[in-house]
Amino acid sequence: MIEKGQIKEVDIIDVNYMGKGVAKVDDFVVFVDDAITCDSVLIKIKEVKKNFALGRPIKIIKKSTNRIDPPCQYFSQCGGCQLMHMDYKEQLIYKKNRVISELKRADIQFEDAIVKDTIGMDNPIRYRNKTAFSVVKKNDEINIGPYEQGTYNTVNILGCLLQSEEADKAVRLFKNLMIKNNIEPYDKRTGKGTVRNIVIRNNKHGELMLIIVTGSENFPNKDALVDGLISNIYNIKTVVQNVNSKDTNIIMGRKSIVLFGEGTINDTIGNLVFTISPDTFFQINPVQTEKLYNKAIEFANLNKDDICFDMYCGIGTISLMASKYAKKVYGVEIVEQSIANARENAVANNINNVDFYSGESEIILPMLFKQNIMADVIILDPPRKGCEKQVLDTIIEMSPARIVYVSCNPQTLSRDIKILESGGYELKTVQPLDQFPWTTHVECVVLISRV
Repeated sequence: MIEKGQIKEVDIIDVNYMGKGVAKVDDFVVFVDDAITCDSVLIKIKEVKKNFALGRPIKIIKKSTNRIDPPCQYFSQCGGCQLMHMDYKEQLIYKKNRVISELKRADIQFEDAIVKDTIGMDNPIRYRNKTAFSVVKKNDEINIGPYEQGTYNTVNILGCLLQSEEADKAVRLFKNLMIKNNIEPYDKRTGKGTVRNIVIRNNKHGELMLIIVTGSENFPNKDALVDGLISNIYNIKTVVQNVNSKDTNIIMGRKSIVLFGEGTINDTIGNLVFTISPDTFFQINPVQTEKLYNKAIEFANLNKDDICFDMYCGIGTISLMASKYAKKVYGVEIVEQSIANARENAVANNINNVDFYSGESEIILPMLFKQNIMADVIILDPPRKGCEKQVLDTIIEMSPARIVYVSCNPQTLSRDIKILESGGYELKTVQPLDQFPWTTHVECVVLISRV
């Protein structure tokens, strides 16, 4: 019987979906922090559950050949990356195998060969075009950074290897200007102070949008703060105050106030230009996004007679790319600001064969179906929770020839494929793509065809 406090020597046989090493002690599963496949580790059992235990590594007795020194000094504290101790090529294999495991767990019938090798990056650092950090006061000092692994404690950092050097510089300057202008972090327990979070967005040209999330609309010394930012970093194109007064761990609230610039920045995918607002969704890895969306368009295999639906369309990225090949595209998105941006993007790119609808996909899709607007191809790009059953049921009833599913969660992807499979569809191709290097996350583009 395994017990808390025991010291055990274990061999790591796998890595789970959270990035923890998997070992067995007398056939009892133990999850080990900071361990990868083929490590031999001396561990201390820190917690025992009904079906598994948690182990803390004391010493690595034998290193896996795929173990590397983490390139980031904050890896052991920060919760942003889980795999910085694993060779990058091995990360790509891990992500492919994770997708295969989830599909098999959902009891989907397929040949392993239809799951392709993960598409990775040549240079998997400084790839993010958006980062968000918490701002707190600890021991009378301002701390800015991501959360510690498994907690809401802020890790104070000087820079992040995943964001641009310009963003690093902006965060350091922001902290210094808070100190200089006596701007206090917001304290959720007392309701005092001002700044809760800082969000940085940047485009391919290095232009920055800074979003300062405050606990209330009152923002003392904001003019001095903004002046200090834009006079020292010339590629800051806009600064926005976002107000979030709720007792929540959700970063942004609903109200935004433009403090400098237009309140938006522009970015490109291929030859298309997109307007990005503070609260609109735009894929965070521009290099991989082009590969991802090009693969989605390839799988859609559209022709000039096809009607295409783009569900969960965001600011219209895939919709506008698809419009070049289809007769008509209908984009649906729940966030009103995203649809406003999507319509602006269609005009900016001289595209007139796309209609955008603001609303819940599970309401808009059945509405279009009742109006006898039928899709030949449906593209799905839902959030991590996957598609609502009403959406999948309507798709099955509408019976388009092809479904292209873009997913950031293999578990909900597999669940939804199983539902579509029961409605007369067959899984054809799965293309994993590494949108988030050094993390356990894996993106997929999937082709599903009517039998």
